[in-house]
Amino acid sequence: MPRRLRFVLFVLLIAVVALAVAATAWWALRPPLVPAQVLQPAPLVRSLVFAARVAAPQRVDLGTTVTGRVLAVRVAEGATVRAGQPLVQLEDAELRATLAQARASASQAAARLAGLRSTGRSAAQATVAQTDSTLVAAQAELRRTQDLVAQGFLSQARLDDAQRAVAVAQAQLAGASAQRAAVADRGSEVAQAQAQLALAQAAVDAAAARLAQAQLLAPADARVLQRLVEPGQIVQPGRALLALALQGPAQLLGQVDERYLGQLQPGQAASVVADAYPGQRFAARVLSIAPLVDAQRGAVEVKLAVPQAAPAFLREDMTLSVEVETGRRERALVLPTAALVGALAEDGSAQVHVLQDGQVQARWVRLGLRTLDGAEVLSGLASGDVVLLGASPAPGRRARADTSLVASAAAVGASRSSADVGGTISGAMGR
Repeated sequence: MPRRLRFVLFVLLIAVVALAVAATAWWALRPPLVPAQVLQPAPLVRSLVFAARVAAPQRVDLGTTVTGRVLAVRVAEGATVRAGQPLVQLEDAELRATLAQARASASQAAARLAGLRSTGRSAAQATVAQTDSTLVAAQAELRRTQDLVAQGFLSQARLDDAQRAVAVAQAQLAGASAQRAAVADRGSEVAQAQAQLALAQAAVDAAAARLAQAQLLAPADARVLQRLVEPGQIVQPGRALLALALQGPAQLLGQVDERYLGQLQPGQAASVVADAYPGQRFAARVLSIAPLVDAQRGAVEVKLAVPQAAPAFLREDMTLSVEVETGRRERALVLPTAALVGALAEDGSAQVHVLQDGQVQARWVRLGLRTLDGAEVLSGLASGDVVLLGASPAPGRRARADTSLVASAAAVGASRSSADVGGTISGAMGR
C-alpha cells in the first residue's frame, strides 16, 4: 500500500476517534433530563370520602299497654303502612264486656238524673202543695178550737190536739220544701245524681280506652322493619311487638376523622353510592355536623339529607360511600404536589424548583386550596412556568425538562383519586 494512502487512513482514524471522544464527552456533560410540567389554569376540586349508613328519620318500637293474647298480626316485615292502619289485634272479649257493663251503669245513672229532673220535681211540688193545704186546714181548726175553748164548750185537751196538728203540718211542709229544693237544678240530690253519672261516664271512657289498646294502630306513615310477635303469644306492657321506620326524607349518617372537620360545612353537595348498587349514584347534601367529637374514635358524626326522592333500593343501616365536595375552583393555576420541595410552611407557602433558560431556580409560592394531587397557586408562579417534579438538580445547576411522561393539569383534573373510607382526603382537578 502506498505510503500516501496509509497516511490518509491514519488521519481518518484519528478523526473518527476524536469525534467519538467528543461525542462521549458531550453526552456525559449535557444537562440531565428531569420530569417537569408546564403550569396551566384548570379546574380544581377537593372532596372528602367516608363511609355512611342509611338512617330512618325516626324509628319507633310499638308495644301494648295491656296484657293479652295476640289474635292476629296484620302486617309483614318490609310492608308500608298508613297512619291509623291496624297492625296487631289482641283478644278483646273481656274488654268488650267490661265496656258494655260500664255503659249500662252510665245509662242507669242518666235515667236517675232525668227522673229527678222530671217526675221527681213534679212529685216534690205536689207534696209541697198538699202539706201546705194541710197546714192551712190545721191552722183554721186551731182558731175554731181556741174560740170554743174560750167559750167553755171544749176542753183544754182539744186545744192541745189542734196545736199539735198545726205543728205536724208545719213540719211536713218544711220537709216537702226541702225535698223540692233537693231536686232543683242546684239541689243536693241532683248534684249527687250528676256526680254518679260523671263517674259512670268516666268508667265508660276508661273501658273504651282499654278496648282501643287491644288494637295497635300505625302512628304515622311508616315501613315495618321488624315483626317481633306472632298470633297466640301472650304479650305484656313494655314489650316491643313491631319496629317501624316512620316515613320522611332519607338521612345518612357518617363518621369523619376530626382532622377534616374544618373542611365540612352544612349545605355542601355530596355524591353517594351504595356498595350493593355501584352503578346507581345519587345526590345528597350535608345537613348537620355533630357539635361533639367521639373521643374514642376521634371522629365526628355528619348527617346528610337526600333532597330528592330517595332511591327505592335504600334499606335501613345500608352501607354507603359518600363523597362530599369541600372545595372548588373553576379556574386555578394548579401545581402538582410532586413539585413541592420540603414541607409546607405555617403560612401555607412552599418551595418549588422551576426551569428558566435551562437553569434550575428555587421559588417560594403561596398555596390556596390543596388536594392530594395538586394545589392552587395564589402567588409566586405564572401560567407557562415549567416546574420540576420529584428529585431535581440543585438550584443554579442546568437541567432539561421532560414533559412527555407527565400528564397536563387538565388531564390530571379529569381523573379521580381513590380515598380510604373513614375520612381521607381525595383530590381531583376537574371532573
